[in-house]
Amino acid sequence: MVYLRNLKTWLIPATQRKFFCQTTTLARGPRQSMGDLNNTEAMRQPLQPVFDSTYQFQSFGIRTCDDDPVVRKQYRPFLLTDEISESDWVAKLELATAAKMVDTELLAQGKDRLRILVLYGSLRTRSYSKLLAYEASRILFRLGCDVRVYDPSGLPVKDDQQHDHPKVRELRDLSKWSDGHLWVSPEQHGNLTAVFKNQIDWIPLSTGSVRPTQGRTLAIAQVNGGSQSFNAVNSLRILGRWMRMFTIPNQSSIPQAWTHFTDADDPVDGGSRLKPSSNRDRLVDCMEELVKYTIVMRPHFDLFGDRFSEREEAKGKK
Repeated sequence: MVYLRNLKTWLIPATQRKFFCQTTTLARGPRQSMGDLNNTEAMRQPLQPVFDSTYQFQSFGIRTCDDDPVVRKQYRPFLLTDEISESDWVAKLELATAAKMVDTELLAQGKDRLRILVLYGSLRTRSYSKLLAYEASRILFRLGCDVRVYDPSGLPVKDDQQHDHPKVRELRDLSKWSDGHLWVSPEQHGNLTAVFKNQIDWIPLSTGSVRPTQGRTLAIAQVNGGSQSFNAVNSLRILGRWMRMFTIPNQSSIPQAWTHFTDADDPVDGGSRLKPSSNRDRLVDCMEELVKYTIVMRPHFDLFGDRFSEREEAKGKK
């Protein structure tokens, strides 16, 4: 009916059309307000952080002379040469709010850097989940994090016998060491990959009195071969909750990942880099958020392991 009414209007000669529209509007009366559909009246007034330009493009990355050479070689494959770092898109990001938190609440007080473990879920030579994990690691590293990327190559399939395998021990030690995690998985057959899930299966909920992931923060991301999907990140959220981690609200999902990265031999910034897009901006949002939440929560990690049910159970054993 709406279509016919509009068609009827445009069949009227142009000289009469304006008068027809005016009289029709008057006949209908003023348009009624739809009300506060977004319930903005109930929203708490947001307070914007004070912008400090001194932190706008500042980097707190660990300098080569201050870094452990063994750790740097084994766990920081995402690092770029000095020449590329100066022109890198990550170096040009405005990260003043998070950078100021890192400086004032950690580094200036002599506290340890945030320790972030990064896991990705593919063994392909050109793995887009690995490339995305590297890009995210560069952002975290610039924000002063001690970032360590675990290579899943050689990790055995989960069983009940290979707990002393070097790759298993390495993964568990990194998890205990960490303050937060970043998980990046491809979506395959509508869900996360076996390569990624195998890593999580090797991280126990508890090792004696130590819980390797208890209270840690977690950021999640996925790459898709096809159109946009959120199946993998939804599954990662379930895993994170089961591992007693705090998964940040934001997340990243890159559709048609093969179109979002430069070629491996691209001369700009070393190749295999995320192209400018809203998806890249979202990744930056997630890394900023991970740093902020981890700074806030790290001093209280022990509180998240204190449960009424376990206190009662302990009483019964005395």
